[in-house]
Amino acid sequence: MRQRITLLAFTLVIVGLSAGCKYQREAKEEQSEEKKTEAQGVLVDEQGAPIMPSEATGTEKTGEPLKLQPKNLKLDKLAAADVKKINPADLVKTAQGGADQLPAPEDVAEAPKDAEKTASGLASKLLTKGTGTAHPTANDTVKVHYTGWTTDGKMFDSSVQRGEPAQFGLGMVIPGWTEGVQLMVIGEKRRFWIPEEMAYKGRPGAPQGVLVFDVELLEITKAPETPADVAAAPADAEKTASGIASKVLKAGTGTVHPAAADTVEVHYSGWTTDGKMFDSSVSRGETVSFPLDKVIPGWTEGVQLMVEGEQRRFWIPEELAYKGRPGAPAGMLVFDVELIGVKKAPEAPADVAAPPADAEKTASGLASKVLKAGTGTVKPTAADSVEVHYSGWTTDGKMFDSSVLRGQPAKFGLSNVIAGWTEGLQLMVEGEQRRFWIPVDLAYGGKPGRPEGMLVFDVELLKIEK
Repeated sequence: MRQRITLLAFTLVIVGLSAGCKYQREAKEEQSEEKKTEAQGVLVDEQGAPIMPSEATGTEKTGEPLKLQPKNLKLDKLAAADVKKINPADLVKTAQGGADQLPAPEDVAEAPKDAEKTASGLASKLLTKGTGTAHPTANDTVKVHYTGWTTDGKMFDSSVQRGEPAQFGLGMVIPGWTEGVQLMVIGEKRRFWIPEEMAYKGRPGAPQGVLVFDVELLEITKAPETPADVAAAPADAEKTASGIASKVLKAGTGTVHPAAADTVEVHYSGWTTDGKMFDSSVSRGETVSFPLDKVIPGWTEGVQLMVEGEQRRFWIPEELAYKGRPGAPAGMLVFDVELIGVKKAPEAPADVAAPPADAEKTASGLASKVLKAGTGTVKPTAADSVEVHYSGWTTDGKMFDSSVLRGQPAKFGLSNVIAGWTEGLQLMVEGEQRRFWIPVDLAYGGKPGRPEGMLVFDVELLKIEK
């Protein structure tokens, strides 16, 4: 499903910091026409291939590390979209067709003679004087109301019409916005005439030519200061064998280090070595949670050095970051990270390598063992939908997915999942917990990018919907 381009934003992906770190994805986000039921589940895609429970979110995945991006923080391994400078409205729901357009300014066709002009060609005119005194910088996050028109007077986007302000980092938007909003103070309303080369430069699907915006600056959130040692790790930084350098900024209060399979909650800010901030959960005022093994290698390794409450600065070599991937921050990256919480992953079962002798086996080869008797009496059929909690491991004990770790049960139709799930859950009643050993031919069949071989799942059947 395509989302209409509206002005600003970015959809991010997270493994890169799939991870965490924000980057706005192009607002043309593709949703495969998955036969999905509700939230997450072991579903099949449009070709009938099984997809992982955590993939049923409508976002295509590549298996590459995620980039942390705002408002897209289900840190599964998502497809890496180029970082495009779009519109403020990409951060919020776009007004749909049919709504009355706000009238265009009388001077929409061109900037009047009394408009201010910058060296870049950006023209603007003060509409209402502001109440503030400080101007935002390119690294700051701003909250604005705005309306945009093409020079023929056609409105293409408006947060005013939607009744919801847009919030975004000034460094993550079209150049005309980055430059122009820095001229403003809080409370100010200003009209901009943005040349095409500072807007969408003829990009298909985006508004064309000179664009006119009326902007009201509501709030400024100052960005964290760029570290003095952002250009290179200092001599007293700790270094690992892989090349990661780090320095403790504040000692933690905890004693336990997270493992790669654990989920962590963090605050962070990231810079390139020239001091340009490219992402910050601190600026957004929203912490980020994600499994450590679903992010760029530098994060996976580095955060395991930390304990809760600790603040640490990392210098991550490019080969442990985005490896020159187009659209992602290039070169060595610097992150200030605060580890707020650690959620331990479910431990791999002692019998993960093979089903024990007392496991039940079906004619198909599916093996299972009841871990906890259920409270219900009715078993689901293949036509029913179920709500479950589950964790899954490969036979070497590596966990590849867990609704338990996400803290969110999965709901799906039993006819829309891998064969081992369809058959296995029909053996259960509500309240039951059961372990399954699913042969490869009843799982992903050796499909590239999926967990390989026999898979082991601990499943708790929470609810059956007939």
